[in-house]
Amino acid sequence: MTDNAQQQPSAPHTELPTQYAPADVEGPLYERWVERGYFEADAKSDKPPYTIVIPPPNVTGSLHLGHAFEHTLIDALTRRKRMQGFETLWQPGMDHAGIATQNVVERELGKEGKSRHDLGREAFVERVWQWKGESGGQISGQMRRLGDGVAWSRERFTMDEGLSQAVQTIFKRLYDDELIYRAERIINWCPRCLTAISDIEVEYQDDDGELVSMKYGEGDDTIVVATTRAETMLGDTAVAVHPDDERYKHLVGKEIRLPLTDRFIPVVADTHVDPEFGTGAVKVTPAHDPNDFEIGQRHNLPSLTVMDEHAVITAHGPFQGLDRLEARSAIVAALRAEGRIVAEKRPYVHSVGHCSRCKTTIEPRLSMQWWVKVGPLAKAAGDAVRDGRVKIHPQEMEKRYFDWVDNLHDWCISRQLWWGHRIPVWYGPNGEVVCVGPDDEAPTGEGWHQDTDVLDTWFSSGLWPFSTLGWPEQTESLAKFYPNSVLVTGYDILFFWVARMMMFGLYAMDGTPPFHTIALHGMVRDQFGKKMSKSFGNAVNPLDWMDKYGSDALRFTLARGANPGVDVPIGEDWVQGSRNFANKIWNATRFALMNGATVDGPLPDASALSATDRWILSRLNSVVAEVDALYEDFQFAKLSDALFHFAWDEVFDWYVELSKTTFMAGGEPAKVSGRVLGEVLDVTLRLLHPIVPFVTDTLWTTLTGGESVVVADWPKDSGFRDLAAEREIETLQSVITEVRRFRADQGLQPGQRVPARLTLDGTALAPHEAAIRQLLRLQPEGESFAATATLPVGGATVALDLSGTIDVAAERKRLAKDLAAAEKEKAQANAKLGNEAFLAKAPDQVVDKIRTRLAKADEDITRIQSQLEKLPEA
Repeated sequence: MTDNAQQQPSAPHTELPTQYAPADVEGPLYERWVERGYFEADAKSDKPPYTIVIPPPNVTGSLHLGHAFEHTLIDALTRRKRMQGFETLWQPGMDHAGIATQNVVERELGKEGKSRHDLGREAFVERVWQWKGESGGQISGQMRRLGDGVAWSRERFTMDEGLSQAVQTIFKRLYDDELIYRAERIINWCPRCLTAISDIEVEYQDDDGELVSMKYGEGDDTIVVATTRAETMLGDTAVAVHPDDERYKHLVGKEIRLPLTDRFIPVVADTHVDPEFGTGAVKVTPAHDPNDFEIGQRHNLPSLTVMDEHAVITAHGPFQGLDRLEARSAIVAALRAEGRIVAEKRPYVHSVGHCSRCKTTIEPRLSMQWWVKVGPLAKAAGDAVRDGRVKIHPQEMEKRYFDWVDNLHDWCISRQLWWGHRIPVWYGPNGEVVCVGPDDEAPTGEGWHQDTDVLDTWFSSGLWPFSTLGWPEQTESLAKFYPNSVLVTGYDILFFWVARMMMFGLYAMDGTPPFHTIALHGMVRDQFGKKMSKSFGNAVNPLDWMDKYGSDALRFTLARGANPGVDVPIGEDWVQGSRNFANKIWNATRFALMNGATVDGPLPDASALSATDRWILSRLNSVVAEVDALYEDFQFAKLSDALFHFAWDEVFDWYVELSKTTFMAGGEPAKVSGRVLGEVLDVTLRLLHPIVPFVTDTLWTTLTGGESVVVADWPKDSGFRDLAAEREIETLQSVITEVRRFRADQGLQPGQRVPARLTLDGTALAPHEAAIRQLLRLQPEGESFAATATLPVGGATVALDLSGTIDVAAERKRLAKDLAAAEKEKAQANAKLGNEAFLAKAPDQVVDKIRTRLAKADEDITRIQSQLEKLPEA
């Protein structure tokens, strides 16, 4: 009947406290799991591998709700696979977070009145390592609070020795394969962080600016251009028009005077220009705009840099030394004084790029940088998904992935920082350039020096699935645990991280992708669907909720909202509801233990079981099968909901309640039900464990005497189904539900006893009379019994004597009043909906509201009429 019986010894049950106190349980229990090595992974094991890497949090970070959400999903997957007999590795670690970490330490130095330049590069890097040892990585302790089952002995850091060797190795290989090169190009420059940043680290937002139209040239050779960045006109080296634009054909090839300077610049024809936009003429500043740079390359234009790294004007003249925004106002004023301003529009709302870390406005800047030639790497990353080697879940996210990898520009990987992996390239006194691998000797001697830049943080985190396993060495761990089974991450870093891992994994591991499946989830939002942010005042520290309600409550709430690829709303009320669920599990198990629930010995044959017992075992196996299928499809919300309703509704609210009469009667039936209840709780706790690990382990070990549910077997569907028993109990439930509803309608208190006559002969409900009376508070009929209300339900008849419990006349009067009000509401709604003039003028939402009122009135009339029919005559 079942494959779920456990082979662990059954110890005498320890009495559970009357209430579950998460704060007393979670910390010590987690440390016990770690001490026993449950989360470690053995590369020598002959078990099948199951590998997931943690998206490495920044060393500067702390646990936020996004982390808690993602970690809950990964932990659920790995706990289940561990129980299924897989050699499970959840790889932990942290990212060195170049810009963010350097900023933190520089701020600390600023408090001491110092800068990194006062210390020098070597001493500054030592200071960062010191900070990392003292303050970095607080998130590791917070992950323990959440219950993360990671292999702590394998924890890695992107700047540790092994990963640094991996970074140097792949840089050297890419360089030798001519996939890394150095070139002067336009990059995104942050004047605050003083470094280049990649396209994906730029956040765009609509800002209020100004659009200024200004006149270049003199007399018949004038042309009007418009810009939102007037300060860059000091670096203009051409004006561009479309070659087919008749308005400007007489100017193409001529030189015109650039205002405020002593220079003349050419008018060039280029198909990039849209003749329908603005005046159809654009200023060309190759050193300060990516599109202008491309025009400049096509027309062999010079590139004049007119701003330094702080976005301060360097061009000679009256504007030199001004900040870019100060210069903008000054230049517009100077142009206005010369009569060259044709039009000004303020405010002019337009999309502006900002540094994702410090929110400073980005400045496009011509700069010598290191680049990855992504063409062949991106093609391989796209092909791996197209040919099915890698699955993206949900599948509709594939389009976003292809849109990105099919249109990738070369990746700027150099950063003007001191904290990070330094670029392994040396320059000689005579222009020599040498790339050094980890086994090479760096050149020495007079005039040799290493490149001062470091690599983009995403360069090292792109190696994460294999560098953490010992690559470039061919380790046992690499052979066992690569490729990863699944990557669980947010759709928001599909481009930042996932694409880079795909490119590097396929390149470094001979065409083997880094993971079989990419499971994408959404973002956590507040209960109204709004993005969480400190500036919005709706940001939540998950530790506060864990302190208040327990880690299981937070985890269950997050999992229950996790539909693939969809954002997740969360509110404190929902966490409180999940806390109530944990308490329900606790109280139900405590009741079961007090009433003889056990896992001792095999389950009795089906012939020895009551219909109630067969029903719950049949439903149990159905739920096992359902949960398994949902796990394989990453449907965390649906499987959590299925477990919630099975545990709360079917096990606790129905099976436990239906079994109470059996337990009270004692004897062999009570022993049988005790064994069935033990089985159901055993399996249910194991099913719930991956999502709510703390309360389930405490209860499971108490119930079974086993070592820990962490290493228990995952339940299997035995195939046992009893549809007849399921139909019988469904009928029983409908009878109890209907009578309860009638009692409530008549204003009876839940515990109020009512005399009743049950006519159950010839129905499947006959064996359940004691349970029906117990659950409905129905006492036996006495000699003076008079049926004042008769309910035919489920093929049976329940006759109630309400003469001593309610004032029938008063109840009829109350219901008649309610009925009249409902009929009046219906008439008013019908009158408005029948008025064509009203319908023609009323907004749709008003009409919809009236239709809703009509439907509600119809429901109320039907309900009240039913109640009146069931009442005896007054």
